[in-house]
Amino acid sequence: MATSLTSSLSSTFSALSLRRFSLLPTHHHQPTSLSLTKPTTNFNFPSIKAQSADIDTTFFDNSLDPDEIPTFDPPEKPEDYVPPASFDDGPPESEDEIAAAYEELYGPAYSGVSVLGNDVYVMDSKVKKTSSFGKVKKDKIRDGFEERVVQVRRVTKVVKGGKQLHFRAVVVVGDKKGQVGVGVGKAKEVVAAVQKSATNARRNIVTVPMTKYLTFPHRSDGDYGAAKVMLRPASPGTGVIAGGAVRIVLEMAGVENALGKQLGSNNALNNARATVVAVQQMRQFSEVARDRGIPMEELWK
Repeated sequence: MATSLTSSLSSTFSALSLRRFSLLPTHHHQPTSLSLTKPTTNFNFPSIKAQSADIDTTFFDNSLDPDEIPTFDPPEKPEDYVPPASFDDGPPESEDEIAAAYEELYGPAYSGVSVLGNDVYVMDSKVKKTSSFGKVKKDKIRDGFEERVVQVRRVTKVVKGGKQLHFRAVVVVGDKKGQVGVGVGKAKEVVAAVQKSATNARRNIVTVPMTKYLTFPHRSDGDYGAAKVMLRPASPGTGVIAGGAVRIVLEMAGVENALGKQLGSNNALNNARATVVAVQQMRQFSEVARDRGIPMEELWK
């Protein structure tokens, strides 16, 4: 009985195995071959054949030897030919001619003179070194202007390390012929501050209109900040009746007969500038007559 059971189990397993393998898909691989074939494209170009009869070869000289060195045979010079002069044979050029040639090529050269004819460094006088520590000394400028110091004050600047002390100077310059200017400058020393303010005043020159009696042509008022100044003409022999910075400005301008009064702040710098503002508002009688288109005698009619 055991033998019959064993035979039946083996037959059953063999049948199952056959059925399992029969369910698997079958793949039929066919060999593939890659064939690289050259495209058969025929380009028919027209054949170019040079015809010897069409080429002109008359410019070739077959009689010349390629190894022979040719000789240069220049033409003869004409009878009236005059050779040009050498560069070194001419007369030597002067410095003015050389400078003119350079200016023609590179433009006008700087000569140190401005368009107005004054030296551009007129504000900075000749510098002379007095020691090896870098200190310089400037000579006094001689240009016809006199200087008057109006005020020198100590000013301080608070920085992280403390206070920095400087000096501020107010200077009035004038030629006493109708030209006057007010300037201000700061420096660590009084002398340097005065020099800087004098230079600044020369850059702010104005013209003061005056009559033949050295007084103003008419009354005028000016203000600068909180300072107000009143100017009035005066008869000959009166003198300059004014005080503070107003008097200094009028004297440096050359005014001999005038009345002036400070009506606002007592600040010297602002009063000096207010005086300049009042002066700039004045006009001569000839200017008013010319603007109106009438003779000057009809102004008082």
